Amino acid sequence: MNKFQKKHTNICIILNCVVFLQQKKMFNHKKFLEIQHLIKKNHKTSQIIAISKNHPQQSVIYAIQKGVYIFGENRVIEAKDKFTELKIRHPEIELHLTGPLQSNKVKLAISVFDVFQTLDREKIAKEFFKYKEKLLEKKFFIQVNTGEEESKSGIYAKYFKEFLNFCQKDMGLNIIGLMCIPPINENPKFHFKKLQLLAKENNLNKLSIGMSGDYLDALEFNPSYIRLGTILFGERN
Repeated sequence: MNKFQKKHTNICIILNCVVFLQQKKMFNHKKFLEIQHLIKKNHKTSQIIAISKNHPQQSVIYAIQKGVYIFGENRVIEAKDKFTELKIRHPEIELHLTGPLQSNKVKLAISVFDVFQTLDREKIAKEFFKYKEKLLEKKFFIQVNTGEEESKSGIYAKYFKEFLNFCQKDMGLNIIGLMCIPPINENPKFHFKKLQLLAKENNLNKLSIGMSGDYLDALEFNPSYIRLGTILFGERN
């Protein structure tokens, strides 16, 4: 091997190492597998939603290459730009809206997302109803504001049953479960339990609870989904 070939080989090795380190930083596949193993070890059936909000498409592509197909986004336009082509290439992707939805974005959101986790008011339910022919395969979670925090989205528990009836009977929406985000300075288990009881009382069997900071507490309730962003993708840009 001459000096030029040796130098070229060394450069390729360095570049490969840089790419590997960048990919590793983009999506923590090792942590993803660790959490999956923990779920199975404890005989739970929870699935991980990889929350890719504010992270580049390259990170999502790397996650897909590692077998991840359930993702969550908080903004409609960002999700459209990031996932439209990816969902064509990978139709097995299940994309969840995990952030608040404005009524003027509902039509576009229907074309982008498969599951809506933040349904919380009649205005949005009515807007979905306008496009009912496009909702046959869509699924909805009602977001419950278990801490009754004015700064957070979600319907209060005391108004939940009436809202559920409105969504199911009047709007014909496919409500499959409940979602909540506990107050930061309170024991999340109290709120997860409150949500679980509310779901059981209303014949709903799916919960979306637990994020990077409290997913271990959430797993005690065997939720259908835990929503993990920072622990998998790192700090948001």
